[in-house]
Amino acid sequence: MPSRNDSEGIDMSPIQWRKSSYSTEAEGSNCVELGQADAAILLRESDDPCVVIATTPAALRGLVARIKTGGFDHMAG
Repeated sequence: MPSRNDSEGIDMSPIQWRKSSYSTEAEGSNCVELGQADAAILLRESDDPCVVIATTPAALRGLVARIKTGGFDHMAG
């Protein structure tokens, strides 16, 4: 599936990306990074930083809540 960049039109130069303190610099330890631009929350994968997804704080809270309650567990293989 092709990558999608939902952040077109957002100036990425001033974005300060953050990743989990549990993330390491070891080979193969990729993680999701978060940034903020205006009212948008930006997400990218550390091993492919050119692909950025923009979302709202409310949508991200909903996703995290669903993950924490096992809402996607049926998709684990």
